[in-house]
Amino acid sequence: MLVKIASIIAMGTLVLATPAMADETPTGAIDTSNVASVPGVNDAEFSELFANWEDLEQDGARVTASGTIAPAPRLGVSVPSRMPVEGVTLTSSYGMRNHPVLGGRRQHNGVDLAAPTGTPVYATADGLVQRAEWFSSYGNYIQIAHGNDIETRYAHLSGYAVHAGQEVHRGDLIGYVGTTGRSTGPHLHYEVRVADQPVNPLPYMVASMETSDDASLGRGGPE
Repeated sequence: MLVKIASIIAMGTLVLATPAMADETPTGAIDTSNVASVPGVNDAEFSELFANWEDLEQDGARVTASGTIAPAPRLGVSVPSRMPVEGVTLTSSYGMRNHPVLGGRRQHNGVDLAAPTGTPVYATADGLVQRAEWFSSYGNYIQIAHGNDIETRYAHLSGYAVHAGQEVHRGDLIGYVGTTGRSTGPHLHYEVRVADQPVNPLPYMVASMETSDDASLGRGGPE
């Protein structure tokens, strides 16, 4: 089955996708009927999520529970708008799912894109690499800030092509698909976050993808 992911960038206008839950069907196929597109002007959830955005003015590093990370860049908003990996199979969508490692129903914070180990991974928007290191169940992990509290996360990598503090542009090579961390096989776990809250990445991806419930294909956490 092919799933068409629509572009969210049109005529130079910045359009943002609202968070959504895209549940898997009992067979493991991806149900995209409730994938978010462009929110209406009366969408209270969308309005609340983005009401507190502020320009990134700080020069100092952000400090999190896991330690100090690189500062967010002083730049305009760059919205993720391309595939992080080419020629992939979508093995697990965003939302509630049966966890492939831990078992039970859990919220999946991104999408799993199966591809062979060593497949190139690309930045999906301009930004600043905040982390390029091992990070818990994410395994080898890259985090990129894109302005106004938008960030992308790339997990389970086999290797890095960037380092923390490096500026990158949309389409730049940043790493390689792997199966590090909590993973059943080679794949990229890809997340989009706004104000540190995960949102459905599918509206930010521009491609047609195959989906599969083949258990031999890679998938994993974070949850």
